[in-house]
Amino acid sequence: MNHRLYYQDAYTTEFTAVITDRIIENGRFAVTLDQTYFYPTSGGQPFDKGTLDGRSVIDVTVREEDGAVLHWLDGAMPENNAVTAVIDWPRRFDHMQQHTGQHILSQAFIRIAEAYTIGFHLSDDTVTIDLNVNKLSAEQLNQVEQLANDIVWQNRPVHIQLVTRAEAEKMPIRKIPPTPTNEIRLIGIEDFDLTACGGTHVLRTGSVGLIKIVKVERRGETTRIEFRCGGRAVSDYGRKNDTIQELMTALTTGQESLVTAVSSLQDENKNSQRTIKKLQSNLLEYQAAQMIHAGQKTGEFILISQVFDENEGINLRHLGQHLTQQSGVVALLATTGTKSQLLFCRSDNAPGDMNTLLKEALNQIDGRGGGSAVMAQGGGPGVENGRLSQILAHIQQIIQTK
Repeated sequence: MNHRLYYQDAYTTEFTAVITDRIIENGRFAVTLDQTYFYPTSGGQPFDKGTLDGRSVIDVTVREEDGAVLHWLDGAMPENNAVTAVIDWPRRFDHMQQHTGQHILSQAFIRIAEAYTIGFHLSDDTVTIDLNVNKLSAEQLNQVEQLANDIVWQNRPVHIQLVTRAEAEKMPIRKIPPTPTNEIRLIGIEDFDLTACGGTHVLRTGSVGLIKIVKVERRGETTRIEFRCGGRAVSDYGRKNDTIQELMTALTTGQESLVTAVSSLQDENKNSQRTIKKLQSNLLEYQAAQMIHAGQKTGEFILISQVFDENEGINLRHLGQHLTQQSGVVALLATTGTKSQLLFCRSDNAPGDMNTLLKEALNQIDGRGGGSAVMAQGGGPGVENGRLSQILAHIQQIIQTK
């Protein structure tokens, strides 16, 4: 661990080092250094970014075979071995806030709800923990959040110590993970939490700033908690406050009445949707009656054939259902535009196998579809109205002949 300086000092952002190895792999370039403050992706925490002599560090990983830290670059380094390294401090400090906040929040869940963290994920957009319980009350969540922020605002020291596994087993540690060596790195929040961790953390809890739970999601037998700390919490509040301000302006109401105003709009929308559906149903019923009246009477049944433009917004299936509610109706319906849609349907007592007839029509437009003897539907590429009308007329002839 001696060459990984971030284990003891997460605040140094500029240092000098010597390149000890150069790697080229699948067109990518990386170097190892005799010492580094760059944090590699591990333990749920993303890697640091920065520069080596001005060359961007775009990824940091650990080589499995020897544990070397690989600094992946956006191009090959010059031949000189001594380099000046600079770490992206805003990114590093954000990770320190989120990771330390996670330790505090995890311990708070143990104390309030006896819920233990079994997973942690930190990305540029989200930070989450998974808990080994599937039910948490609103009161518990409020108590956890309050306890976590109390620890932040008390500005307690955050300690780092290296111990042997034997020593760790005698200490009140949340969890002792398997490690490749006998040495274990512990992060302790004074008189509150102690856990094994290899990540970067702030020196005092006050630097976390704020911890805010933003989402709770039940996932089978576990619960995922999404939260924000420090700068992320402030940014999240800013975005949500902007949204609230926009809504208040749009709805001409105050914040205290915003929920009521939105609920009222939702009720109005539901009523409007019901009215629209009823009107659409009435319109289709009227349209179906008109089409039946104008349909071609062949023996004891009525044959209807019509092509609509897609811009008319006709729902062929609903129209077909209205048409075939009357006895003795066969309907050949289609829409044309960027794509062609066909629906062939009949009343139960009318003749014809609609599935067979539809396939005959679709073969002529290179389309696909199917259904039953009573109703079949399909489509294909866009076909001109005149061409579709010819195809329907051909199907109409087949019906009349047979």
